[in-house]
Amino acid sequence: MRINKKVWLALLAVPLLQATPSYAKPAPLTPVTTVYVDDRPLELTAQPLLLDGTTLVPMRQLFEAQGAVLSWNGSSKTVTATKNDTTLTYRIGEVTSTLNGKTLSLNVPGQIVEGNTMIPLRFVSEALGSTVKWDGLTRTIRIASTDDFFTTVLSGVNLRSKPDSSETSPSLRLIPTGEKVHVIREVNALWLEVRTKNNLTGYISAKPKYSDYTSTSLAERQGDELIAYGQKYLGTPYEFGAATGQTSTFDCSSFVGEVFRHTLSVDLPRVSYDQAKEGQEIGLNELRKGDLLFFSARGLEIGHVAIYAGNNKLLHTFSKERGVHFDTFDGKWKKRFVTARRVF
Repeated sequence: MRINKKVWLALLAVPLLQATPSYAKPAPLTPVTTVYVDDRPLELTAQPLLLDGTTLVPMRQLFEAQGAVLSWNGSSKTVTATKNDTTLTYRIGEVTSTLNGKTLSLNVPGQIVEGNTMIPLRFVSEALGSTVKWDGLTRTIRIASTDDFFTTVLSGVNLRSKPDSSETSPSLRLIPTGEKVHVIREVNALWLEVRTKNNLTGYISAKPKYSDYTSTSLAERQGDELIAYGQKYLGTPYEFGAATGQTSTFDCSSFVGEVFRHTLSVDLPRVSYDQAKEGQEIGLNELRKGDLLFFSARGLEIGHVAIYAGNNKLLHTFSKERGVHFDTFDGKWKKRFVTARRVF
């Protein structure tokens, strides 16, 4: 891959790892609010910084978000980043680096700022073949990678011309199980814009059964979608053993099953005891919208299930008087709490 030398000089003009004391100097906060990589918010361990007009972010997260592999030689203070046929090598405190063996000069050497290894955002991204755009209105940086076909299709899915499954959005082709695609962006909770290896661009379902794509932002959107659908049934009567396939009455597990099946095409077992075996166990300090909480009830170790609705709220049903309703996840529920599971 060839990169213009002037571009490299501009991009490398900021910290890569730890600078020697003579280079370390205070760096003010940059006006950047959020950094996105292929529409996924980059979760940084330190706030972006601005030094001599260049935005710096923590090195490892930026490299790995774009598919690069890092190695660090502590004795020589040298970092090597590789992705496909690109290899970048840099030694802390020096004013030169190498890209595929070619020496390039830096205006500012790499350094550690307040204990965080920082590196120029544009330098890393364009070195890895990505494009970088600054959105002045929202003060965000958007990085679009060009060749990260990391997302695997788990079940054959239609590539559509629009983020819509109706007849107005014809299928461009079926993407078979096992094929990899590049996710361009998250359109919303239910659709991803993707590109295939034969350069077809379109939209596929973001539901978890169709691909292994995950991100914090998508999970938040899907959690919101679950709660929005579930609360449509507020007040719907409670009926123990309510029949599936209808929405006029629910018990706790049939309600949860309906919400997940309709919203995300996730098929859960019928009863709460079996639902508690799905997904992965999480701690109460990790809860996010859409997680499932299980409780003892009716003399059973697990006899009740609720959907976590955020802000310490539960969405569930167990009472003929209240039907489907929101509750506070308070002491009485925490005494009966058994486990929490994440299924998407």
